Amino acid sequence: MSLIAIPLLLIPFALYNMLAFLLNLTFSETLFGVALISGARLSVSTGDILVVIGALLLYVEIVKATRLGSKAIVDHVLSLILLIGMALEFLTVQRAATGTFLILTVLSFVDVVGGFSITIRTAQRDVAFERVDDASA
Repeated sequence: MSLIAIPLLLIPFALYNMLAFLLNLTFSETLFGVALISGARLSVSTGDILVVIGALLLYVEIVKATRLGSKAIVDHVLSLILLIGMALEFLTVQRAATGTFLILTVLSFVDVVGGFSITIRTAQRDVAFERVDDASA
């Protein structure tokens, strides 16, 4: 199995768990602020960064879903397993019951549903149906 078949949303999932369980960090703490032209200041937290990373990796996952073959199937199955694991962790582990983890789980759901949908649509275009006329039959 090649590295390309590994779901990339595993990265923010692993980062979340490392930060939550190994470093005991909270995801609402401000890491830095950005001054906006309007004069407001945007506070960026650890959770915000994880969600941005997840959204960017979701784009890459959607692009990966456009390919056909056994790697795509393996990638979809692994993405589904990741989604199930994330959903179970969200429901059963207290440290995972945060808005950040919920958004990461939703991104994983979009990856699974989008990946299967795109693969099915791409496969339908590759299948050619031959029309049979009633007169010749």
